[in-house]
Amino acid sequence: MKLEFIKDTAILGHFSDEVNDQLIRLYDFDAAEAEKFCNSIQHVIINKNQTLDLTSLDFIEAVNCNLVLQLFETNEGINTADNINFTCDLTIAGYLNIIKLCTPFCQNKSRGFAWMYDIDTPIDFLFSPHGTW
Repeated sequence: MKLEFIKDTAILGHFSDEVNDQLIRLYDFDAAEAEKFCNSIQHVIINKNQTLDLTSLDFIEAVNCNLVLQLFETNEGINTADNINFTCDLTIAGYLNIIKLCTPFCQNKSRGFAWMYDIDTPIDFLFSPHGTW
């Protein structure tokens, strides 16, 4: 599984109104890695109420950024000050929704992609085995 920040989606030829100009994507993964991702969110964030640094997980390769998932009072989405280090601030319900959205990928029942939240924020969060949307 790879973690990548795309500063300008137009470079990749995507001009959809559904996508912001910037996104973080988790891609290039199989069902086993999708399940590890879901289990990590459940165990660290939901059960322990701790932050989860995705680059600390041995199955995630950081291409050009770091992303820390953390609990917050409201769903704020992904933020950054330097386009390298990112935080994703969501409620418990927001992270439970991410687990729900990822579940079909854990069971090889999805060949598409999923947007991890529907928040009006400059940076989207894409979960896509092939990196496309």
